[in-house]
Amino acid sequence: MPLTRSFKETVKERVQEDRAFRAALLTEGIDALLAGDVDTGKAIIRDYINATVGFEKLAEETGIPSKSLMRMFGPTGNPNARNLFLVISVLQQSSGTSLCACSEPKPSRSRTPRSVPALPRAG
Repeated sequence: MPLTRSFKETVKERVQEDRAFRAALLTEGIDALLAGDVDTGKAIIRDYINATVGFEKLAEETGIPSKSLMRMFGPTGNPNARNLFLVISVLQQSSGTSLCACSEPKPSRSRTPRSVPALPRAG
């Protein structure tokens, strides 16, 4: 069965209509970056930019040329930290979303206690 609408158009419409979905999409992109899945994170953020502010408006807000932004979030792009965090900051401001990093403790491995040699007694 052929698709009646493009996936990107469906995502764009949902992002524009559903604030929670918009926030979740941005959060998912950032989470992917933090987890080390840079390619997925860039792709999600690129889709988010296309569905919200667009690259031209983002270029105005960041002072980074739109073509450079498109390359940064393209498949072979390699954004530096300064530009990446600037873009994230602008996207948060434009969406009214405030993201924060949280730490979760890693599950501890159960270890069998080692026997500790007794210290010699003084005296």
